[in-house]
Amino acid sequence: MGLSNDSTEKLVSNLVEKSEEAFIVGVEIYNKPTLKYRVEGFSFFICNAWELLLKAYMVQKKGEDSIYYPDHPERTRSLKDCIKRVFTNNKDPLRKNLETIIDLRNTSTHFITEEYEQIYVPLFQSCVLNYINKLLQFFNRDITEKLGSNFLTLSVKIDEILEDEINARYPYRIAKRILQAFSTLGNTIDAENNPAYAIPVRHDFYITKNPKLATAEISITKDANQAAFIMKKVQDMQNECPYQMNQCLTIINDWIKRDKLNFINPYTPDDSKRHTFNSFAFRLFLDFYNMKADTRYCYTYSRNANPYYSYSEAAIHLIYDTIKKDPEHIVQNLKENIKRNQPQGQRNSQP
Repeated sequence: MGLSNDSTEKLVSNLVEKSEEAFIVGVEIYNKPTLKYRVEGFSFFICNAWELLLKAYMVQKKGEDSIYYPDHPERTRSLKDCIKRVFTNNKDPLRKNLETIIDLRNTSTHFITEEYEQIYVPLFQSCVLNYINKLLQFFNRDITEKLGSNFLTLSVKIDEILEDEINARYPYRIAKRILQAFSTLGNTIDAENNPAYAIPVRHDFYITKNPKLATAEISITKDANQAAFIMKKVQDMQNECPYQMNQCLTIINDWIKRDKLNFINPYTPDDSKRHTFNSFAFRLFLDFYNMKADTRYCYTYSRNANPYYSYSEAAIHLIYDTIKKDPEHIVQNLKENIKRNQPQGQRNSQP
């Protein structure tokens, strides 16, 4: 059942096109606040998008026969089977994320409540970012050319899930199932602690006198009867900055490869890595642009003594746009510029 090279390329192209369309429909359904079918619709279309994407990848790498069952050549492989063949590590957070969402899709026709949106949105957001990264990695296609990056952050209504309210609202069996799902998934997210599996939605509030650092503004008067709370803009910073450093590195390196830039990183002990944008180069950009102090580019979540940093789409674009201007010398220029501007006593501390 083999195909010519031209036929194979056409099949792959068709599968990828349909995958992108299913992905866009899924995101659009989820981001329409008037729809009550958000969870079911998104889980269905995101699974369809992944299945088409993985089958396109399998056809490209191993030929058309690879997507059919050998003992049933008329049947194409299921999404779960494709996942196992492409992502062979069963502990891979991306694979576990997909398998959890597949389970939700399989039960969504029988049981879904509005609370499921709040339970599953951390997995949905990771699934969206994972798809974008794999589409770029596998086929060098950027979904933001079809769908603006501002639409890739899923909108969600966040209300606290309270046991008493759930028990009062639903019959015993349904309430028990909701609370078990909430507890089990929450424990799994904490145990994984990996953005490829889930991106928790948190709202942290701080009071600052610097308006540039504020995402909401309030006015306070001495007369409590006249006090007012004015919300000008509310942002969920973990949704605004969903990328960990390793994800940023992957995206930037993919773009460098896509645009065939002669990027050079002279500060690497391995000559084979001279054209790779690594963590050292990433930290140079952080230091030069003071990104960790700028909420447009970085979100800092303090957990115990070790802060957790995540970065925005704007940060990735700023870094890459700067690289494109002088890919051969940008790392060296940043290193020298930072060194010149360091206090004398710190100049030898830079790695």
